[in-house]
Amino acid sequence: MTRGSARTGPALRARSGRPPWPLVLPALAGVAFLVLPLLGLIVRAPWHDMGRRVTEPEVLAALWLSLSTATVATALCLVLGVPLAWLLARTDFPGRRIVRALVTVPLVIPPVVGGVALLLVLGRNGLLGRYLDAWFGITIPFTSAAVVLAQVFVAMPFLVISVEGALRGADRRYEEAAATLGAGRVTVFTRVTLPMVLPGIGAGAILCWARALGEFGATITFAGNFPGTTQTMPLAVYMAMQRDPEAAIVLSLVLLLVSLAVLATLREKWVNAA
Repeated sequence: MTRGSARTGPALRARSGRPPWPLVLPALAGVAFLVLPLLGLIVRAPWHDMGRRVTEPEVLAALWLSLSTATVATALCLVLGVPLAWLLARTDFPGRRIVRALVTVPLVIPPVVGGVALLLVLGRNGLLGRYLDAWFGITIPFTSAAVVLAQVFVAMPFLVISVEGALRGADRRYEEAAATLGAGRVTVFTRVTLPMVLPGIGAGAILCWARALGEFGATITFAGNFPGTTQTMPLAVYMAMQRDPEAAIVLSLVLLLVSLAVLATLREKWVNAA
């Protein structure tokens, strides 16, 4: 390396690391647009009364219901979504594009439409719900199970898309090498494929859990808004906003802090491992 190239190398790297100035102002505006509303919650929160409001039984019940149902919904999404992502990424079957489009539909339709669709299928007079009620006496709508199903419906596409992308980007030579050495398909999937795409699964699970935690439209349509049974934190915020805005601010702040804490912890663990 010549002396001239040694001098220009750091300067070139320094210049390449600087963002183009036309992008700086829009980027700062975007950050401000996303951060200022959150700062508004912090500034307007009734900190002098925070302890009493947070420990109220209805707040704790709504928080526990949100955390528990979002966790169960994420577990169901993992059980159903990882195999679905594998089929979409690694197999070629008739109608694969249609299936992929249908999987992503919950991302673009209003959540309340998803709640109506679930009600028409699993309601007491729904396509499947009528048989569940007549044969087994099972009624799903307006129960905690309905909350979980509504969350699964709106959140699973996030997991499927994330895992499918990880599977498509994984190096298949390791799987081929394992198969050449005599490993069966199940062994290859559990011992080779899953470890390779585990960061993608973790990232998808984080997005899935966060989406389930904040679900509102499908939940209130399919599960209702019954305190202690189906009233999650987003529903509690909506109801509190109508009668006590300060209570709505407290609930929103609690939900925000819980989401940030979990997302920051899990994202550091999974995404940085990719």
